[in-house]
Amino acid sequence: MDLQLKGRVAIVTGASQGIGRAIAETLAAEGMPVAIVARRQEELDQLASTLPTECLVQPADLRDPAVPAAVVAAVVKRFGQLDLVVNNAGSAKRGDFLDLTDADWDDGYGLKFFAAMRLCRAAWPHLKASRGCVVNIAGMGGRTASAEFTIGGSVNAAMLNLTKALADRGVQDGVRVNAINPGLVVTDRLKTRITQVVAEKGVDEETAARQLAGGMRIARFGQPREIAEAVAFLASPRAGYCQGTLMDIDGGQTRTL
Repeated sequence: MDLQLKGRVAIVTGASQGIGRAIAETLAAEGMPVAIVARRQEELDQLASTLPTECLVQPADLRDPAVPAAVVAAVVKRFGQLDLVVNNAGSAKRGDFLDLTDADWDDGYGLKFFAAMRLCRAAWPHLKASRGCVVNIAGMGGRTASAEFTIGGSVNAAMLNLTKALADRGVQDGVRVNAINPGLVVTDRLKTRITQVVAEKGVDEETAARQLAGGMRIARFGQPREIAEAVAFLASPRAGYCQGTLMDIDGGQTRTL
């Protein structure tokens, strides 16, 4: 299926590994020039060397309030347009609510929510001009709360509300805004959780992974490519009637309406 993305320009944050890397690879395979943003330049450079389309490497810390606008300016200067923003950067510390510090909360919101908000704000005039798109990568924790994920769950919920609010604005401005809620996807972050289960329960990694999936009542973990392909679809004209869509891709983990 031709997604009609060739020649359109994307920004992908958190692109150095995991889901973000898969998104950049998938969009480039569809013919999109991409700007890849993360803090680790070496990993960005390695990714850029493998992509089939023109790539702008942007090593940057999106927690800095000035960085999102600078990234957008660099992309428009290089490519002359901006058609897609994928807000994927961000992670949040897990743990007992009473043990989490103000710094932990500031970090969780700074990288995921405020960076995404600032990037959307800076990109909006260009997306309006190109009738472009935003795809936010939130997470199923924003739909189903858990005691050990108070920061991440609340950040993801805020991302979903921001998605709906910007989609409402996007109706009049011609900008489509949608979000994806990944479940447990095979990334370094998931491997860290499996290692924690190994330490806590004294089992091997295979057993820990099986127990983690079983505890969520899912048959398997997701693959980064499965999230990336959904991003490409939402960014394409094939998804032209998707506005404010919140797409759960979690193997059936979320069972609420």
